[in-house]
Amino acid sequence: MTILITGATGNAGGAVVQSLAEQGIPGRALVRSPTELPAGIEPVYGDLNHPETFADALTGVTGIFLLSGYDNLDVLLANAVQAGVRNVVVLSSSSLDGELTNAVAAYHHATEEAVKATTMDWTFLRPNSFMSNTLRWLDQLRAGDEVRVQFPDVPISTIHPRDIGDVAVRAFQGAHPGEVLRLTGPEALTPPAQVAILAEALNRPLTAYPMTRAETHEALHSSMPEPYAAAIESFFGDGTVDETTVTNTVATVTGHPPRTLHQWTTENAPLFT
Repeated sequence: MTILITGATGNAGGAVVQSLAEQGIPGRALVRSPTELPAGIEPVYGDLNHPETFADALTGVTGIFLLSGYDNLDVLLANAVQAGVRNVVVLSSSSLDGELTNAVAAYHHATEEAVKATTMDWTFLRPNSFMSNTLRWLDQLRAGDEVRVQFPDVPISTIHPRDIGDVAVRAFQGAHPGEVLRLTGPEALTPPAQVAILAEALNRPLTAYPMTRAETHEALHSSMPEPYAAAIESFFGDGTVDETTVTNTVATVTGHPPRTLHQWTTENAPLFT
């Protein structure tokens, strides 16, 4: 078994790299420039938007961890089938539990449908928001101890990226072919509760400022293209996607309980300094 990991330097792809290395499974990490990788994981230099840049690296690959929403997906999938790749695990999205026409769900749905149309086995991972999203508060933390939080009354069962990595590895080992797996963390926490856990890990007197819907709307639409801002506001402001419910999928697939936000913040406290 040899796995090609796209997005290998990101949160989810990096977690798959770690989980593969921990279990001694060979991997090829798609990267754009030299980067430090664990033993057993070799770099492949290329651009996911341009599958021709790493077509040769598909030889001998048995599975691909695939990010959604990139260009020329049809070319990548055709190259994979021709190279004999048997299995694709797609990092999809919880947004597909809601309206499929919004900007976020649309590109994930398109990726899922393209993969389904191939002859390869597939598993789709639809995780909740990542625990690593707390890093979006980094600039605020550098300025002081107040954290402005969006959708302050909405509890989210955020997921540790390593749990995504562990589930992906089980899928590559033959578990849950042709299934859609909804992945969550162990408990649903409001943003102020998340800030309190981060404060404990950092040993800082952090306080959460609950942003109003109007303040949230302005912040979202000033930081990203309108269609994506509108989708996020719909997910959490209007409740069109449920990221509150806790599932037992991580425990069922991996055999271990999902990691907690306390674990993630403790492990990653140095990133906030």
